[in-house]
Amino acid sequence: MPALIATPFSGTVVWLGTVPDRKAGLTARARDAVMARFDGPEGEAHGGLTRPSCSRVMALYPRNTPIRNVRQFSVLSAEELAGIATRMGVDALDPALVGATMVVQGIPDLSHLPPSSRLQGQSGATLVVDMQNRACVLPAKPIEAALPGFGKAFKTAAAGRRGVTAWVECEGLLCLGDKVCLHVPDQRVWAHLAQVRSGKA
Repeated sequence: MPALIATPFSGTVVWLGTVPDRKAGLTARARDAVMARFDGPEGEAHGGLTRPSCSRVMALYPRNTPIRNVRQFSVLSAEELAGIATRMGVDALDPALVGATMVVQGIPDLSHLPPSSRLQGQSGATLVVDMQNRACVLPAKPIEAALPGFGKAFKTAAAGRRGVTAWVECEGLLCLGDKVCLHVPDQRVWAHLAQVRSGKA
């Protein structure tokens, strides 16, 4: 029995982009195609085989410890992005403003895909889902510049809909209009999670 199960779910790549300079800001530049390399998308400032640890992993490492970069891609759902825009009270939200790498249409509940799920493109390019990307305040500045008065609304509106972070397992080209197929790990939900969340473990 394979450890990864091919699902009947697939999506279409409807947007691609890269952030050229993270010091200059989070805003991504739209692309027609992105080459996924082992160190991430070509031209992406958040790429690299390693990255400095941040607040997300403070329980494990002191800040700025070199760790494996499993946040090379920021993958969003077109449907969830539309939901964020509705929650914010705007007609639409440009993926570039939230630093997206790829927006996929057609995969339900993308933000809650199991960690270690695979998204495989037509070229063979395969991304491994790390985990849900938690909403943060960083997109507020570019959103505010483009949509005055709405920047602060993003974090709350994006809760549970911010997509996932992912890293490249197999290199290949990702293009607009490509189909990506979903494979999920063959394992049940960890039974003790409820105890951990309640503090009873």
